Amino acid sequence: MTNLIDKKKITLISDFNIAPLSGFLKNKLEHSEFLIETAPYGQVFQSLARSNESWLDIIWTLPERVLLGFQKACQLEEVLHEDVLAEVDDFAQRLLDVSEKRYVFVAAWHLPSNIGYGMLDWREGLGLSNLLAKCNIRLAEKLSESNNIFMLPTNSWTDGVLKPLSKKMWYAAKIPYDSKAFENAANHICQCLDAIKGKSRRLVILDLDNTLWGGVVGENGWQGIRLGGHDHVGEAFKDFQLAIKSLLNRGFQLAISSKNDEGVAMQAIDNHPEMILSKEDFVSWRINWNDKAVNILELANEINLGLESIVFIDDNPAERSRVSAALPEVFVPDWPEDPSMFVDAFNSLGCFEGTTITKEDRSRTSLYIAERNRREIKGSVKDNNSWLRKLDTTVTVCPVNSSNISRVTQLFNKTNQLNLSTRRLSEQEITNWLDDAAHSMLAISVTDQFGDMGLVGVVGLEVLGNEGRLVDFVLSCRVMGRQVEETLLHIAASELARQGASTMKIAYKATERNGPTLQILENAKLEEIEPHVFRVNCVDGYEKPEFVSLNICGN
Repeated sequence: MTNLIDKKKITLISDFNIAPLSGFLKNKLEHSEFLIETAPYGQVFQSLARSNESWLDIIWTLPERVLLGFQKACQLEEVLHEDVLAEVDDFAQRLLDVSEKRYVFVAAWHLPSNIGYGMLDWREGLGLSNLLAKCNIRLAEKLSESNNIFMLPTNSWTDGVLKPLSKKMWYAAKIPYDSKAFENAANHICQCLDAIKGKSRRLVILDLDNTLWGGVVGENGWQGIRLGGHDHVGEAFKDFQLAIKSLLNRGFQLAISSKNDEGVAMQAIDNHPEMILSKEDFVSWRINWNDKAVNILELANEINLGLESIVFIDDNPAERSRVSAALPEVFVPDWPEDPSMFVDAFNSLGCFEGTTITKEDRSRTSLYIAERNRREIKGSVKDNNSWLRKLDTTVTVCPVNSSNISRVTQLFNKTNQLNLSTRRLSEQEITNWLDDAAHSMLAISVTDQFGDMGLVGVVGLEVLGNEGRLVDFVLSCRVMGRQVEETLLHIAASELARQGASTMKIAYKATERNGPTLQILENAKLEEIEPHVFRVNCVDGYEKPEFVSLNICGN
């Protein structure tokens, strides 16, 4: 359990009574690293100006209470929309100032229970609906200047709630929403916290029969499965595939675990005209008659992901029960029997939040497919050196800057196995760290004959006098075992020597999952000056591996 003094403080700031949200969050985060506090009721601007050390501010306001012009508009007074938007700009700037020191979640403004101008309410320059939409868009545009601010969709917390706005509770306790809306908000906020901490799920493993299509392909053939067409069930399965495919564009991955004959199943994927997902959309598959828990373990090992990164979707409750019991780290959601409910069930999983979308995210499936080709080549050559020579790997080194810091931040918060200290840093925290002249940070990208693997590593360095320190050694496990690890040690020692350091100290901080980092350090035959603390002579340097070419930005 985290000591109270070590907990990250989350402060709720609102112009209404936000106690229900506080209660739900305290219950959900009771045994976590977070501490929930509530700012004084109704003191939004005063609370934003305070100097305490919150890790995250959650700001939920009512537009008619925080924007004077909108309050007048609610009384159907004539207001200039540009004047109200100027108030939005002022509010946004206050939030931007706060975000320099901490994360900020901002609830989008929700339309109050006001009929406005009726059929004219979307009329340009007049209606409340029109004005509120402008306010939210303006706020989002302004807040996009900071990567520490996330604007959350309030409407998703109230959708599906029978009576989300509670007039009775408002008059009694200044609580505007139904309890269910606050519960939904707490659930979503916790999902966003997981995303910031790098705990989002990253791989969806899918069954096939009665999950991606209707019917059993082994019995009916690919022509007989229900998918698309003039069939309400087939349309539901097709829409489910569309929902799944959209994840690929956000950097999440798909795989298959199905009890089937692989040849027959692949015929359906390759040949059915209504199939949305193609073979190229899956990073790997296990289509056989084996235990699905065993299949999932094999897929996790092949793709180099922890089980806690996996979601398994299967229509069969017996299969779900088996996987849940054997692999408790895997998220196995209950699944509806009715295919028409699949899309809603999928969208409600709440485990696919992300703080950024990078170039590497957009191309992640192709990166994994290229990795599969590398493994196939490895199996065809006689020894490891022949494979490394055939890969023709090039490592490119660039300073961390505005063009790559989003991806660097993502690596800090998602990388577990090859991570020297497992520091979790926001973009602003990285920027603040780099403001110290003693600190520097390098971004590592890798290419080989199969393609560009993108930005996959980070080296953080500190120089104090003539002693250098390797603070951060972060590397995606996708490039593990091809001498990129040793190349990072060479890069770190060379850069510290350039900055005047004669030695490089490396202090390994053990976590539950970064054991491979220690193995790399031990296998590198470094001088171990005390347990898990290593030293490299920067004057002599650390030799660059034979089968890796090095490209320094600007050279």
